[in-house]
Parts: sequence; C-alpha cells; structure tokens
Amino acid sequence: METKESTGVLNDLILINNDRIEGYQRAKEELKEGDEDLKSLFTNMIEESQKLKLALATEVSSAGEEIEEGTTNSGKIYRAWMDVKAAFSGNDRKAVLENCEFGEDAAQKAYQMALKEDDLPGHIHALISDQKATLRVSHDKIKALRDAQV
Repeated sequence: METKESTGVLNDLILINNDRIEGYQRAKEELKEGDEDLKSLFTNMIEESQKLKLALATEVSSAGEEIEEGTTNSGKIYRAWMDVKAAFSGNDRKAVLENCEFGEDAAQKAYQMALKEDDLPGHIHALISDQKATLRVSHDKIKALRDAQV
C-alpha cells in the first residue's frame, strides 16, 4: 500500500480515537454523584485513546504526512444521539453504559475495516491489530458493566 493510503487509514483511526475521547468526556458529564467508579474508568479510557492516538500519529508524522484533527462525522452524529437519549433516560448508569458500548462497537468496526485494507505494511498491520485488541478489552469491560445493571 502506498504511504498516502496507509496514512489515510491511520488518520481515520486517529479520528475514531478522537471520537472515543470526546464520547467518554461526554459520558463522564452524564454521570451522577456516586458513579465515581465509572468516572475513573472513563478517565482511564480517555487516557488509553490518547496513547493509541499518539502511536498512530507518530506513524503518520514519520511518513511525512499531516495528522488529522477533530472527529469523524459519524462521531458527531453519535454524540448528538447520545445527548438526545440522555434527555429521555435521566442519565442513569445503564443508559450511559449502553451509549459507551455503542461507541466501543463503532471503534471495533473501524479497526476491523482498517485491518481489511490490502497491502498494509506489516508493522502498521501489527499496530492496528494490537490496538484493536486493546480496545476489545475496554469494550468487554463496558459490556460487562452494562449487563450487570438492573
């Protein structure tokens, strides 16, 4: 794959991580007092995405390309949907966790699509695969917490 195409894939994943960062910041705002466990978890997930984003940005930069900033359009739509749903759900834990799981599903799909790109250099494929696995662990944490809610 040409460098420009590889960096395009990496930049898409940077945007997904930006969405994830903003999504968890928004989710933290939706939590009520007494949800410090989730606030701490969401802070950790924000930090996780910042690290993943840095690794992706390092590859883009080393290829001499511009690093994308901002979020994806789908991410903006997701956050708007989250705002509407929160208005009707009363910001309860289960609703916040459902929204977070929706975002985690979107991240998994984005990484899966990236891995299907033909001719990614081996080190880029490995980076994306490792990051997808990291995000899968976070997804599963969110899902388990959501499933535990009554």
